[in-house]
Amino acid sequence: MHLQNPTRLERRLGDTETSYFLPSRESGVNDMYLHLGFSAQPRTLARDRLAHVWAILRLKHPLLACSVEMHDYDDIRFVSKPYASTEATLYSAKENILYRQGTKTELIDSYLNGPRTLSTERLSCLILSQEHPYIDESVIPSIDTEDWFDYDLLLCTTHFVGDGMALHQCANDLFTLLSSKKSTEELHDILKEEWRLRFGGQYSEISLPKSLEERLPQYSGKFQKTASIVDFELSQGRLLGGHSFPRRRGDDRRTVVPTVAFDKDRTRQVLKLCKSHNVSISSALFAICNIAWLKTRNDDPHLPTMMYSALNLRPHLLPDDLNDSYWFIAISYFNVVLPGFLPTTDVEKTFWHRARSAKEQSTRAAKNSMVIPRSKEMAKERGDRARRWAKEDDGYDTGIPSPPLTATIMSKPPSAALIGLSLLGNLDGIYKHSTFPEIKLHTLTTGSRQRSGAMLLFGYTFVGKLWISLGYDENGFEKGIVEKFWKNVLTSMEALL
Repeated sequence: MHLQNPTRLERRLGDTETSYFLPSRESGVNDMYLHLGFSAQPRTLARDRLAHVWAILRLKHPLLACSVEMHDYDDIRFVSKPYASTEATLYSAKENILYRQGTKTELIDSYLNGPRTLSTERLSCLILSQEHPYIDESVIPSIDTEDWFDYDLLLCTTHFVGDGMALHQCANDLFTLLSSKKSTEELHDILKEEWRLRFGGQYSEISLPKSLEERLPQYSGKFQKTASIVDFELSQGRLLGGHSFPRRRGDDRRTVVPTVAFDKDRTRQVLKLCKSHNVSISSALFAICNIAWLKTRNDDPHLPTMMYSALNLRPHLLPDDLNDSYWFIAISYFNVVLPGFLPTTDVEKTFWHRARSAKEQSTRAAKNSMVIPRSKEMAKERGDRARRWAKEDDGYDTGIPSPPLTATIMSKPPSAALIGLSLLGNLDGIYKHSTFPEIKLHTLTTGSRQRSGAMLLFGYTFVGKLWISLGYDENGFEKGIVEKFWKNVLTSMEALL
């Protein structure tokens, strides 16, 4: 991290950030959104008030307000330019709040399938929507009305700026500030103080959050680095997966996100049942996907099914002494491998056994003594692969010949992943609902703009309910197969949970 001149601060993207930035350049692949449906009074969402809260958060978390400059595939930089005044900070925040009218479905569909909302100049934004015309202040008869209205909010960021945990923490902070007893004038005083702390003195006194790779403990020597590389290659070589959804090409990508919420009583029953079998809902969902797929199609029962999920690395990071922002990406990945056959009898017993196996594999990945070096090596591999693919997409000769197909088949076992699972756990542990009484949350959906043929299943509890959703490209797979799988997921949950 260094200061090029008195008017900008910058740092290079790390490998993990680069692996998400490069694919995003053309159409916003991996651009994240967090949708929250809620009820509030119009004065809580007054435009000037929302702008002040968003401006405060953009100061506290500078990556949200950065731009990105790409000088080379190995030299991509976050750039932060100082705001000349509090007013300039507020103006920038207002420029990154978009107001819409329409339903939740229309809002999400537009973000996922329409023209890209974000860019290298806009790494984050808020989108606020309401079906009722009160969203437009010009037609609000009185902003002091006591009536409550339903709103839909999208908090949008690029994935190389942060991860899901940052999204949810930010939304909680946003609602807490909006719902506080502070007047807009008092919020302006907070904004002035935040600006003074960062830009009122020497610009060199502020900093951007460090990358994941900078915050992971470093190798202690050449031997440890070599051992880490060998361990990583051995661990990757053990991954075996022979099942995948059959894809089709030709049609433009179109992402859909069918979502189901279980009521509070049913959710309590599911939690109690999982606890009695010594597993979490997250572990059970791996087994549900395994069973649901084998009911959908099972061409290769002799091969296992492999699924992947994100690994939260925040507990392993060294502190960033110059920055306390939680907005940075801090994830790696792990795989869960389960049998690829479905028994003809006692499916329930098999299900719980596989759920416990998923729990053991997840725990082993998170608590493995090599989790840090493996994560470092995976980040490097993902960064190198993203650079190579980006050069190919841009028409450059990478100088790396593709291996013959026969050699690939003979030298490597099948390692296809069936599906990715984003298991967010109990989000009511992040959303402190009692701290924002002026806002009543009732719906949460999350996801990202996808590449063609992508699929990701989400599972979480929110407002006391269990939610599952499946984001997938409906034009990217053999007709009817994902719909059949999703139906089997729901019927398997009904039967087994």
